[in-house]
Amino acid sequence: MYFHKHPYSPFIPKNATKLIVGTLPPPRFSMGNLKEGDVDFCYGSIDGQLWKILDKLFNLNLHFETTSFAIQQRKDFLLKNNIGICDIVESCERKNIDASDLGMENIKLRNLLFYLSEFQKVETLLLTGGNSKNGPEYHLRKLLKKENIPFVQIASETPKIHQFKLPNSKRIIKAVSLTAPSGSANRAVGSNLQYKLIKKQNPKFNTFDFRVMQYKKYFL
Repeated sequence: MYFHKHPYSPFIPKNATKLIVGTLPPPRFSMGNLKEGDVDFCYGSIDGQLWKILDKLFNLNLHFETTSFAIQQRKDFLLKNNIGICDIVESCERKNIDASDLGMENIKLRNLLFYLSEFQKVETLLLTGGNSKNGPEYHLRKLLKKENIPFVQIASETPKIHQFKLPNSKRIIKAVSLTAPSGSANRAVGSNLQYKLIKKQNPKFNTFDFRVMQYKKYFL
């Protein structure tokens, strides 16, 4: 079994109002064996789409390379826009050394509720995946269930939206389950009714465009 520990601490600006919440970056980030184009930071995989989507939305002119400059570009963006990153998985074990959420076993979660209590301006969680097994929403549900905190659905269309109330607080936190910014979610996008309708009208419309359209509402 391979012990896969998250290589990055949460990055949360003091005035953060939103938190991006995923699971774990690919094992190579923990092993220090990066690919060309990887950025040594959260969501830095050249194969992932999160920073490519944000680059498109905000015209960031991001560099996709293993340099301190590329890291700083991303940190500057997060600081300027009061967005933090706090993945929900601290560590897991894997039989295969890959990035599959389904392949995670003996999972240890981060105490996301602690970070929400520490950063009291946070009002929205942007989950980079839904309720499929071992996805961000799946683990958030487990965390809240353990604390007997109701997770209430307030929007059923894609992306689904839930909310919950922090213990001993009046704060309501909204959780948006975005379509995962990875190739593994392309099949789900392809079967989405809205995607099909737009694709029919515009054959050049693709799964990346769909994510850009979806993420725009929650990041801008």
